[in-house]
Amino acid sequence: MRKAVRVSAVLLAACLSGVWPAATAGAGEADVVAAEAEREPGGTWRFTVTLRHDDEGWDHYADAWQVLAPDGGVLATRELLHPHVEEQPFTRSLGGVRLPEGLDRVTLRGRDSRHGTGGAEIELELPEASGS
Repeated sequence: MRKAVRVSAVLLAACLSGVWPAATAGAGEADVVAAEAEREPGGTWRFTVTLRHDDEGWDHYADAWQVLAPDGGVLATRELLHPHVEEQPFTRSLGGVRLPEGLDRVTLRGRDSRHGTGGAEIELELPEASGS
């Protein structure tokens, strides 16, 4: 399986080195730092996404991530039901996602309870489904 991911050089360097810029005014927006997609039996997709957000508790935390079509339309949303203050970055999956025929790439973006959507996104090339 082949995946293409575009991530800013600064974000990638921060992730690989374990150094993350400190937020200047509390938690910022939720950043997607890694993502994978795999075809499931029956033609649906499973997305596994890693988010980084300086969750502060119930008043400000990463509360979802979304799968977007190339035109920006939301194809799926993985709701996150609680803060991850002590677990950063963290990874969650969402299966059973139906995508339009012929789609070859999606964008993954995070959302937090204070800023909404924003932060670093990842564009992911969908691996070709073998045997379908």
